[in-house]
Amino acid sequence: MARRADHNWHLPWDQYLATLKPHERPTLPGSPATPDHTAWLRLQYALTGVLVAMVGSLGNAAVLANLTNLQGSLGITPTEAAWLPVVFVMTNACMNLILFKFRQQYGLRLFTQICLTAFVVTCAAHLAVDNYESTLFVRAVAGMAAAGLSSLGFLYMIQAFPAQHRLKGLVIGIGLSSFAVPIARLIMPSLLELNDWRAFYTFELGMALLAWAAVQVLRLPPSERLKLFEPLDFLTFALFAPGVALLAAVLGLGRIVWWIEAPWIGWALAGAILLLTAALTVEYNRRNPLINVRWLSGPDILRLFGAILLIRLTLSEQTSGAVGFLTVVGLGPDQLHGLFLVILLAMMAGTAVAALTLDMTRLNLPIAIALGLIAVGAFIDSHATVLTRPAQLYLSQALIAFASALFVGPALLIGVGKVLQQGARNIISFIVMFSVLQNLGGLAGSALIGTIQVVREKFHSNQLAADITSLDPQVVLRLRQLSGAYSSTITDPALLNAEGAALLTRQVTQQANVLAYNDVFLIIAVVAGLGCAWVTAVHLRPRLKARRQAKREARNTPTPDAAAVAAAD
Repeated sequence: MARRADHNWHLPWDQYLATLKPHERPTLPGSPATPDHTAWLRLQYALTGVLVAMVGSLGNAAVLANLTNLQGSLGITPTEAAWLPVVFVMTNACMNLILFKFRQQYGLRLFTQICLTAFVVTCAAHLAVDNYESTLFVRAVAGMAAAGLSSLGFLYMIQAFPAQHRLKGLVIGIGLSSFAVPIARLIMPSLLELNDWRAFYTFELGMALLAWAAVQVLRLPPSERLKLFEPLDFLTFALFAPGVALLAAVLGLGRIVWWIEAPWIGWALAGAILLLTAALTVEYNRRNPLINVRWLSGPDILRLFGAILLIRLTLSEQTSGAVGFLTVVGLGPDQLHGLFLVILLAMMAGTAVAALTLDMTRLNLPIAIALGLIAVGAFIDSHATVLTRPAQLYLSQALIAFASALFVGPALLIGVGKVLQQGARNIISFIVMFSVLQNLGGLAGSALIGTIQVVREKFHSNQLAADITSLDPQVVLRLRQLSGAYSSTITDPALLNAEGAALLTRQVTQQANVLAYNDVFLIIAVVAGLGCAWVTAVHLRPRLKARRQAKREARNTPTPDAAAVAAAD
């Protein structure tokens, strides 16, 4: 019979550990034990994990999906609005540097209470603030709280699976946060119609209170506590965190204020390089580093991080590219419901396939497949026109959404596997870099896509404008058709011609934007295709090397008949 959820949890750790079976013991310090639970209890853990993961990621997804609307509500400029998701990333990206050790030293219970209480207070603060500065501060605090909730979500999800399927639970738990973006796109229009952003803040607060109540009732099993904090940890954090924050500001705002026109971009980038270099220098010379620079610079880890960053960059085709394209052709959030429903279903399918087909000996394969699917989807999108609508993007965006869910779990398991090979002492280094790459990779992808799109739009605008001349009969006919729309209200011929010219200019600009997005999609397709070939080559190289070695050994090994002849001689 399965034990109660809280059986023996009151015992000191050494005594509690003695009551556990080998497969129930935690893999890492700071992680909970995984005792065998009843099926009903596993279901409760699964539902709590989903709820906590959604609470941690839905707020930022809603801000990203409705930034223009939030800009109007606060009465701020586009540049000021762009800071709202950036400050979230600033605080979220590097919090695992401290939170993981905090969990190991002070235990899961205190970790859970602090994270969820902070998030509930943050959500409640949203209802009380009504100006830009306070909203900016609240979003920064939300980034810190969400970092803890993302970890808490997959720790609960791991409890929902028996020992033989625990890694599948890890894959599902990691993938849950990605569902927040399409969910936010689906629910936000209805919430905004109720009471603008206050309706969403109330909804978010309600979910946070539900999650807080759930984790109070359904506790995680205890974990081992170790005294790990050292004074130099705080020096590293004091250097690393502002360095990452400055880099996030550069990536998030550079495209908007433009890279070479705002002097502060250069100063921020220089400051980021200086601070991060100082932090890594401190860590390089430590006996017990918080960030193991030597291990992180190993060829296998660098290749893994390169693949993760490459996928994060190319996945911006969906989050920035496709959405930006549909905005250019004149579609609003209400018209994208069908597309984001398809994306959500594809993400769920990708997460399920990643979990069900998990093979610890072939973890590179899902990454290669994900890059291949992104290449195919982006290539399909590169043939878009002004008449393209969401229905024409269902297939391509489903492929990309499937790929986004397919790679995250295996990529994390590759790194965790390499960590465990060396006694788990590098787990913080890997988790921190994985989080930083996930966060900054998304910003870098949006910045790269936006920059290329702006440059190519200027190029295509010049090319199209060069072919438009009043001496061309087709241009004259087009101007007459466009100005005819105003002929019933404007009688002045000069004003009528001016309106026709303005409409033609807008159409030329729209067409130039469409061509620019097609260029972006094609570039992403090429980069993802090359990345797929690279990851496949890295995956196959050891196998091919082993096969060639086996053939050489077979040629050098004498056959039984030859051995008998040699013995007779």
